[in-house]
Amino acid sequence: MKHASFVGALLTASLVLSMSAASAAVDAHAATGLAKSNGCMKCHAVDKAKKGPSYKKIAEKYKGKADAESAIIKSITTGPKIKLDDGSEDQHKVIDTKDQGKLKNLVNWILTQ
Repeated sequence: MKHASFVGALLTASLVLSMSAASAAVDAHAATGLAKSNGCMKCHAVDKAKKGPSYKKIAEKYKGKADAESAIIKSITTGPKIKLDDGSEDQHKVIDTKDQGKLKNLVNWILTQ
């Protein structure tokens, strides 16, 4: 039984460290700069709904989902039609970069909100 408790504690510690490393790897300044320069902040805010959902709400929606990063990258690079909170539809803006590092940084910043 002691072995199972130790293994559980070790797995928990490993998960916490890997989550901290992922958070530490996010360059918030670069992410917010990319979001601002692409007009994302016109429709989104970190903690309140605007025309689009807050980044906190987006992070909650994708929490624990293995495909979170790829799903958001697809949304911000392909410009799909999206349904807004008021029931209207709009074309999502496409981020003006093909740099996967910048895109992943932005998405991971969103997911850490």
